Amino acid sequence: MYIIAGLGNPGKEYENTRHNAGFMVIDKIADKAGIKVSEKKHKALIGKGTFAGEKVVLVKPQTYMNLSGESIQEVVAYYKVDPSNELIVISDDIDLDVGQLRIRPKGSAGGHNGLKNIIKMLGSENFIRVRMGVGAKRVGGDLVSHVLGSIDKKDMESFDETLDTAVSAIETIMESGTETAMNKFNTKKK
Repeated sequence: MYIIAGLGNPGKEYENTRHNAGFMVIDKIADKAGIKVSEKKHKALIGKGTFAGEKVVLVKPQTYMNLSGESIQEVVAYYKVDPSNELIVISDDIDLDVGQLRIRPKGSAGGHNGLKNIIKMLGSENFIRVRMGVGAKRVGGDLVSHVLGSIDKKDMESFDETLDTAVSAIETIMESGTETAMNKFNTKKK
């Protein structure tokens, strides 16, 4: 079984923001697998089903980004999964350009408060993460306004393609392992 958690913020005002890239990937997986992500449990919206031939629990924490770990920790404990190989977390990354994807089997939070809270709550950096590029903030711009802002129109097509690529990357992780997915999907800066 896999727990696939997409990070984001609940509420209409955050729906299509950079910070909700994780929620958007969960929605794509749910559509592809025919899973409804609507059950309110573990401080999250969850949906259970099958994806890439495996049982999955899709998770959209409703704790707001900075407390994502509270929800994820509850889900991991409830389903008794090993986070090091059965938890996949999808987040946005301002250090990657729109269109870039970075998969890692473990590592630091890299300044991302959602990942930082997950690491704190799990007591470990050992969980698979799929980071989606949302582009860097403009020079002199405000980081909060950037991540809570919408994807620029000029970047939207590339961003939409990256959502689909992230879904394919997660399928590859589940079917062939994290290293195979890293080799196939991690993109270099253009």
